[in-house]
Amino acid sequence: MDNMDLFPLMLSFQVAFIASIIGLIIGLPIAWLLGKSKGRWVEVVDSLLTLPMILPPTVLGYYLLVLLGRNSVIGQFFESLGLPLIFTIRGVIIAATVVSIPYFIKTARTAIEGVSKDLLDVARVLGRNEVEIFFHVILPNAWRGITAGIVLMFARALGDFGTTLMVAGSIPGVTMTMPIAIYNAMLAGEQGKANTLVLIMTITAFIVLIAINLLNRKVWSDQR
Repeated sequence: MDNMDLFPLMLSFQVAFIASIIGLIIGLPIAWLLGKSKGRWVEVVDSLLTLPMILPPTVLGYYLLVLLGRNSVIGQFFESLGLPLIFTIRGVIIAATVVSIPYFIKTARTAIEGVSKDLLDVARVLGRNEVEIFFHVILPNAWRGITAGIVLMFARALGDFGTTLMVAGSIPGVTMTMPIAIYNAMLAGEQGKANTLVLIMTITAFIVLIAINLLNRKVWSDQR
């Protein structure tokens, strides 16, 4: 592969990394709030956050286009700042974050809910506030599940195709990620290039699954 052919590979890993950081910053507080809250509204919010996992990529991409396009309030605001969102690297990152963050929230919430309530009660009896409990009790006990969520989120962001294509297009050297490059290579009859990119994606997915399985096994062994 020449330098230009390497661009989709580097872009995909860069986008997945940035999307994972954004997802961690946004998703961890949400997972914590959902994990410690009770009531019907919690499941309603959880259902809304899970929608990107269920909606077809074209539908999700359409919603993002309407929300972030040049005719929207958000889109016009960023246009005025000289930072257009649609058909840019920013659009790729937004699409990757939106499609992947639900996987992290669901996994992290499960890990947080798995922390022993006895430990939480003891911390409260000792006078710890909720923020202190989060950092000193929840994170040390749920970090493996949270890490598994980060890995899963990274893999999902790395492999997104439909939503990214809708929001950012397929601009060579700008927004062409690996899944889009594979699609274009197949359309152009470039079988060798497609095989290489598919192999990289497959190996990455396999490594991700191994990492998640190892983390989950450690979580279960710690809970026994």
